[in-house]
Amino acid sequence: MRCISFLLVYFSLAAWTYGQKSLAVEGTLREGTEAIPGAVVRLYPTEAIEISDDNGFFRFGKLTPGQYRLEVRLLGYKTYIDSLDLTNQPIRLDIRLEEEVSVLSREVVVIGRNTETVSGRLNDVSGTAIYASKKTELINVRNLNANLATNNTRQIYARIPGLNIWEYDRGGLQLGIGGRGLSPNRSSNFNIRQNGYDISADALGYPESYYTPSAEALNRIEIIRGAASLQYGPQFGGLVNFIMQEGPRTKLIEFTTRQTGGSFGLFNSFNSLGGTVAQGKLNYYTFFQYKRGDSWRPNSHYTQQNGYLHLAYDLTPKLKVTGEYTHMRYLAQQPGGLTDAQFAEDASVSVRARNWFQVDWNLVSLNLDYKISETTRLNWRNYTLQGGREAIGALTYINRPDFGVNRDYMTDRYNNLGSELRFIHQYNLFGQPDNTFLIGGRAYRGLTVRKQGDGNNGEGPDFEFLDSEPNKSSFCFPGTNLAFFAENIFRIGKNWSITPGARFEYINTKAEGYYFKVNKFIPNEKIYETRTNPRTFMLLGIGTSRKFGRNAEFYANISQNYRSINFNDIRVVNTNARVDPNLKDETGFNGDLGLRGTFRNWLYADISVFYLKYNDRIGSIFSTDSSYMTYRLRTNVSDSRNLGLELLLDGDILQALTQGKSKYKLSLYTSLSLIDARYINTKNTAIANKLVENVPPVLFRTGLSTGTPRFNLTYQFAFQTKQYSDATNTEVTPTAVDGAIPAFSVMDLSARYSWRLFTLSSGVNNLTDSRYFTRRADGYPGPGILPADKRNYYLTLQFKI
Repeated sequence: MRCISFLLVYFSLAAWTYGQKSLAVEGTLREGTEAIPGAVVRLYPTEAIEISDDNGFFRFGKLTPGQYRLEVRLLGYKTYIDSLDLTNQPIRLDIRLEEEVSVLSREVVVIGRNTETVSGRLNDVSGTAIYASKKTELINVRNLNANLATNNTRQIYARIPGLNIWEYDRGGLQLGIGGRGLSPNRSSNFNIRQNGYDISADALGYPESYYTPSAEALNRIEIIRGAASLQYGPQFGGLVNFIMQEGPRTKLIEFTTRQTGGSFGLFNSFNSLGGTVAQGKLNYYTFFQYKRGDSWRPNSHYTQQNGYLHLAYDLTPKLKVTGEYTHMRYLAQQPGGLTDAQFAEDASVSVRARNWFQVDWNLVSLNLDYKISETTRLNWRNYTLQGGREAIGALTYINRPDFGVNRDYMTDRYNNLGSELRFIHQYNLFGQPDNTFLIGGRAYRGLTVRKQGDGNNGEGPDFEFLDSEPNKSSFCFPGTNLAFFAENIFRIGKNWSITPGARFEYINTKAEGYYFKVNKFIPNEKIYETRTNPRTFMLLGIGTSRKFGRNAEFYANISQNYRSINFNDIRVVNTNARVDPNLKDETGFNGDLGLRGTFRNWLYADISVFYLKYNDRIGSIFSTDSSYMTYRLRTNVSDSRNLGLELLLDGDILQALTQGKSKYKLSLYTSLSLIDARYINTKNTAIANKLVENVPPVLFRTGLSTGTPRFNLTYQFAFQTKQYSDATNTEVTPTAVDGAIPAFSVMDLSARYSWRLFTLSSGVNNLTDSRYFTRRADGYPGPGILPADKRNYYLTLQFKI
């Protein structure tokens, strides 16, 4: 009750202060009734610049009385100019932009002619980051017609070519994506961030993501692949950055509730509150989500709670402070894997009833943005993760029955702190404007406490050890990282740029603890172990970009990469997998060459080729022990090289046929990747020239969307070819841990209708009820084949006021 009373008083005071006089110019940009984001708004003579947000809103505050000139520019629209006389009252404008085919400056990249596009790319410079010459991709989640309640990865990432997706998580609790032939295992080859800060378990030694932001709370997803190491770390995959929604700038309060029901007991309740108060200085957004459900296989129940709070306050016109808190917790029962024979006979069965998984995640961030001048900005991010995960179950081979013996229990606790400072400055050089210099530094301390031992022989989620101490292993993995990076965009002429960069890394990972050596005829031996592995290295990269036509660009880049040994590679007891004690870090590089742009104002295209070189690649080799049981040996298999082509075409056919006059849309997209990934430079004939695991040579996804501003119908089709789960390209094994993953195709259908304050969404996932799988697991949540979902339905009712 105190909290409710406080909120009522707070919003009452905020509404009162908001109504007081303030010298400001603000407004909303529209095309018809639709808001227009991404427009460049200038106010003269102040030289201030604002970008209209997702609601088309912009605002200039702290103004003195006088004469002003407002100018609005956006690709595809006529330039809007208006003279303003600011006296003792704020000015509020409702501006309708008119379409025009014209060329605009390079300040903003707009994909398509309206606000309903899903695909896109990032600007050369955004905030305190440089993306020039890099392979960047953008997913506008707010424009997706998909099953957002379950974070349906196949639908959300359909327009990103080359992504291999693990589909086994029916509730969308964990994200498993890998690009360009890298493992999708909890997206560990990407640097996963939320609003610019790390959210994975431990960015140094255990970069796996157990937390996935709710798709219903996302504004967009930014993906920077290839040469992303210089600003975001040394990883091969690049960056995935989830940008959360903010409160609307034009409202004191906006409330949204989304209630979803679906097949297999799915119930999802998403409720958010947001707005802007305190005379436009304080923006807030918060949500709470509760989700539960089962699956088409028994032993699959899950529950999830997810909450988020965002507060951004403009202390001065130049200084903004942003604080965020994220909490996520879920409990999931895991039905385990299947053998090939079981999958072929009846994929709906479960032979494990005692496996459970639990995650508790807490993220806190504090962000300071300081605008030194119109050309110079400073950003300071500070963040912490306090969380953990627990797993208990029977990890024996899936072709062996679970006789009810003591289960294996593993627990991790994560205590991470990070701070990142960025400085960016734009300047003129030899008469060329918009040269941009970026320098930054990062300090990171991670601590993972990992324990493994016997749990009880029960059936429930009893997360505790049988003995006073774990009887298999107990380790602390402290890690320290210091990094410094710099990049510069050099403009050569009007349309050509070169962007070199460098990153210095100091990494020190440690292991302190004990494990038990298993003996047959004598008691197990307790062995204490301490490891320290400090290393320093420099990563270099360079890119170039040549712009031509209205909005087309040729780009090329190359950058070095590095990946350290994972904590899982140091000390984990798993009968299905073993680790080479001489395992070492991986090195290599990424190279891109591509052409992208918006053509005739209706088609967005991005076609590129890439080359990924991996030295001392860590992979899995199918092996047999002295008892003739098969297992995976995780080792430095050999060098590998991935060569591929990526293509995205996304356009509105009706806009092309009617020259932009149709009020309806008929959008068609095609995403295609062709990848040849092979092991090279090895004398091991078992893997020489073999295909790299987890790499489908062909990934093809396409979709068709039609409708009006009120109604939308979307069809999606996905196909991928056969791949393997180990480096020896084994076809089948008795334990199903290794083997082929056959080709498959799957379809989805979604519909959405909006009426006033209500939106009704529904759809069918796996329309033709295909039986397929994308993963063979050697441990949790398997081991064995993990079947993808069968046909299922969902229905969502949204109310927004």
